[in-house]
Amino acid sequence: SSAGDAQTLNGANLMAIGDGSVANWELFQFAEAELVAPDTYDLRMRLRGQAGTDAVLPGIWPTGSRVVLMDGAPRQISVSADLRDLARHYRIGPATRGYDDPSYLHLVAAFPAIGLRPYAPAHLRAQRTGGDIAVGWVRRTRVGGDSWSGIEVPLGETQEAYLVRVVKDGAIRREATVGQPAWTYSAAMQLADGVAAPFDIQVAQLSDAFGAGAFTRITIDD
Repeated sequence: SSAGDAQTLNGANLMAIGDGSVANWELFQFAEAELVAPDTYDLRMRLRGQAGTDAVLPGIWPTGSRVVLMDGAPRQISVSADLRDLARHYRIGPATRGYDDPSYLHLVAAFPAIGLRPYAPAHLRAQRTGGDIAVGWVRRTRVGGDSWSGIEVPLGETQEAYLVRVVKDGAIRREATVGQPAWTYSAAMQLADGVAAPFDIQVAQLSDAFGAGAFTRITIDD
């Protein structure tokens, strides 16, 4: 059913869409739902890439993608670090029947703890100053970021750190780790790397628990 603007912004009408794999899911919300055919709805006024899932955001999900209407916001399952990326066996079926019932499915899956992945930085920008390229961005947070009262959102990690990449024709020409949301790609670095426009600069926040989070990128074409 449809929801008002305030309800939607407060988390109503949350859905997940994906290909059925472990990590490739997008969360989105919708404000308007119209029944246009039997068992077919037109969903409008959508908010895509919610809760950091913009990292897997395609332009269009293909026909046949799996869609799940969520009952409230998803919660991170508590899993010890030694179980991350470890293949485990699951039996899925009716709770009223035994695990050996023929209706149960057997699944082997390894979970990468996507809930710990830092969100991709926002507002990545670049400015040439002489031969240097000054790059800056805005940090996002996956923890406690809903308040408007603070100057910055909470860090959500043990330390502030970012991985910066220079990518030319699909190849990584330079990597740097920085502790602030800014980096300068000097003319001397560009000469040493043999890099000329166009090329991409990619930035991800680093996490001690997860590693590099989702990357955001900007193309330098002049």
